[in-house]
Amino acid sequence: MFNFDFYNPTHIVFGKDRLGELDTLVPKEAKVLITYGGGSAVRSGLIDRVTTALGNRKVEQFGGIEPNPSLETCEKAVAFIKDHDVDFVLAVGGGSVVDATKLIVMGATYDGPALDVMKAGLPEVPVEMVPNPLPFGTIMTLPATGSEMNNGAVITYGDGKFPVFSSLVFPKFSMLDPTLTFTLPEKQVKNGVIDTFVHTTEQYLTYPVEGRIQDRFCEGILKTMIEIGKETVENPGNYDIRANHVWASTLALNGLIGAGVPQDWATHMIGHELTAAYHLDHGITLAIVLPALLEVKKEDKLEKLAQYATRVWHITEGTTEEKANKAIAKTRDFFESLGVSTHLKDYGIGAEAVDKIANQLESHGMKKLGERRNITPDVVREILTRAL
Repeated sequence: MFNFDFYNPTHIVFGKDRLGELDTLVPKEAKVLITYGGGSAVRSGLIDRVTTALGNRKVEQFGGIEPNPSLETCEKAVAFIKDHDVDFVLAVGGGSVVDATKLIVMGATYDGPALDVMKAGLPEVPVEMVPNPLPFGTIMTLPATGSEMNNGAVITYGDGKFPVFSSLVFPKFSMLDPTLTFTLPEKQVKNGVIDTFVHTTEQYLTYPVEGRIQDRFCEGILKTMIEIGKETVENPGNYDIRANHVWASTLALNGLIGAGVPQDWATHMIGHELTAAYHLDHGITLAIVLPALLEVKKEDKLEKLAQYATRVWHITEGTTEEKANKAIAKTRDFFESLGVSTHLKDYGIGAEAVDKIANQLESHGMKKLGERRNITPDVVREILTRAL
């Protein structure tokens, strides 16, 4: 197991009927900005309920944060904060709203354009650059990204998507009420299942380093998502099933399962470029890329793939390679069972995507991806060819 630091200060408030606790979670004298996405948060009455729960605090609103949040939208929110003297931000929505809010709270206290902060975000925004971002909390309405309990964001700018990290932008608290996810469109629930699953495989399907606890945590999340994936899509009002989905999504990307082990993330990087180029949902791109990537990088990942086959899919017969092949096929079948196609052609995307996406990655400096840093642009081309 590798050396590691693990730090996660986010206070999780889990369960139904807890909006009233906002009055104790948000500072009494705070001037609050509620950030949110589309109009559903307003139409459902959630924004009104949140405002009521905040009591006598001065509350402003900033809506319209889009899926795959743009730098331009973040810049507008930063300007709004500076004009209105906001000192606490409350993100109400899914991962895109929370991701945007992380850049917004840094940009609001930075003496310069938010673009500078975004560009400095990988591997991490220097503390001296933004030493005092505004504090913020979240009310999650979509189980998928894990952004409610980590310090990372992904921001869209131009033709790319840019990871942004800072040790100072963990949410102060995150309220996870599964009932707030009951009215999600089916497509978003499917995407959330896949996102949770692939977040976990990015930290699990690499190579062994005797991270036994981390492996078992990952296997528990994967087995849970396989057990509940179809049901959480088809029976959205089942509280216990959706509660497990919500908590699994949080645990998949709060830093715990990735501590001390190698991490891949090439599926995400390739997927981000597909989203930027073709406007495919993030979850769909992950379902397309992961099986193809596992096929291409099978030799590098063989031992962990065989372990995954045995422990997660209960495949006990065959050689190590045969087990790996069956596990990859099972993974593809799982995504397909949710009604999500795993081939580019089914989204009207042809062979022209192979060079386009590889070239985009190269132009964004992503020439050595994966846990072994050996997924070059040529390997990306091979992966995308298999994904056609």
